[in-house]
Amino acid sequence: MSTPQEILRFSHVSKQFPGTLANDDISLSIKKGEVFALVGENGAGKSTLMNLLYGLQDVTLGEIYIDGEKISAQHNPERAMEMGVSMVHQHFKLVPSFTVAQNILLGHEPKKGLSYDFAAARKTVQQLSETYGLEVNPDDEVQKLSIGLQQRVEILKALRIGAKVLILDEPTAVLTPQETDELFEVIRRIVRDNDMTVILITHRLPEVMQISDRVGVMKRGKLVSVLETASTSQREIASLMVGRDVIFDELRTEHPLGEERLVVTDLQALSDRSLPALNGVSFTVHAGEIVGVCGVEGNGQTELAECIMGVRPQTGGTVVLNGEDISRLTPREIRKKGVSFIPEDRMTTGADAKSSVEENLLLGKQRRKEFSLFGIHLRRRAVHAYADQLKEKFDIRTPSVEEKMSSLSGGNIQKVVIAREFSFETPVLIISQPTRGVDIGAIEFIHERIMQKRNEGAAILLISADLDELFRLSDRLITIYEGKITGAFKTEEITREEIGFYMTGAAHGEEKEAGENA
Repeated sequence: MSTPQEILRFSHVSKQFPGTLANDDISLSIKKGEVFALVGENGAGKSTLMNLLYGLQDVTLGEIYIDGEKISAQHNPERAMEMGVSMVHQHFKLVPSFTVAQNILLGHEPKKGLSYDFAAARKTVQQLSETYGLEVNPDDEVQKLSIGLQQRVEILKALRIGAKVLILDEPTAVLTPQETDELFEVIRRIVRDNDMTVILITHRLPEVMQISDRVGVMKRGKLVSVLETASTSQREIASLMVGRDVIFDELRTEHPLGEERLVVTDLQALSDRSLPALNGVSFTVHAGEIVGVCGVEGNGQTELAECIMGVRPQTGGTVVLNGEDISRLTPREIRKKGVSFIPEDRMTTGADAKSSVEENLLLGKQRRKEFSLFGIHLRRRAVHAYADQLKEKFDIRTPSVEEKMSSLSGGNIQKVVIAREFSFETPVLIISQPTRGVDIGAIEFIHERIMQKRNEGAAILLISADLDELFRLSDRLITIYEGKITGAFKTEEITREEIGFYMTGAAHGEEKEAGENA
């Protein structure tokens, strides 16, 4: 049933969920020995299609062939792996306290009598490492490895079965530029040396252009185009994804700095596990400036935002807003002093999923005279008109502002949070992961609104795991590693590759000078 070059074929594949056609009559052929990128907006159906291939969900209509063999109605991940398909998920499925060898051989442990054969496990992993050119130490504890090395362990775990097809779901989401380059070298090598096929699910179009041979674009459950990467552009791919031109030119422009708005000095705090999370963090943000915080996740970014907002207690240092020390104030008091906050977790701390869109948009203003009578009874007509106004201004896509937040897509939930926080005329904005999990069209919109706030004179601290986002928006960049500021730079004076060294503490010798310039 297959051509000599074909490893996968989807023939008129559809997947129906209650009320949603996630995949709509998809036909696609993927070749042996190629890197195939699969892109699309949230809800486009790309992850669903790969879940059908990997056996996490059942096909409603159509047929899928793996190396010429049709998958059965009883297809599941175990059967997919037997047929040569393996998948590395965005969120790693490793046991932190286990060694590299124990994780890679989990479920297939070598035994010596009744005991675990550590020597055999070590030898197996070393052979696997040499076969695929992925260097790891079998005896290292996974929890002590960098994110990049943990991902390498996941890939080896997937390759252990002798995979013909490797699916990587958003593999660079938490990697530094250096780790991304290393991953791409690994991908090229395993494709070249083992005639493997790699399918890359991603939203990062520069990486699509860098690593893939072909790219499939999905929109609303349909496969709208398959392109040769060498013959297309980021702009064309983005336009196919959203149905209109998307321009991701640099947004930063020259803008005069105003007075100091936010001054953080020697800030210290503990993590949820009572371990040091911030170790003497100092920096300043001026009016009309965006300062971007670069770091591999888990190096103090979350604690930094929480300390500034009074959500997490400090163990030392000060936070000064417009000349006033706010270090010991409550979150409500800090907001009243003039700080808006977009948290990294929009559903847990940014919005109330059980409430309506208009109720979420009103939060923080519900006792104002124009919206309530004596601060008790809401003026429903005024509230509804206000919510409708924000809905239009921030392009929140919902049939009505009376809809529950839980009915909105992730991107539209984020727009609600941004609309609410940007509607306060505050001099300082703390923005964390503003476009995580957001469609490419919504990213463009959100970026434009952030720049508008900066140009109106707001001081913005932008925390993001997306280096492209930070470079596109920030006037200055500071790097954080293990709770310390390791570098501070004007954005135009440093490259992404150089930033990567400071994000991992590799440029340790520059720390003092950089910290003094923050």
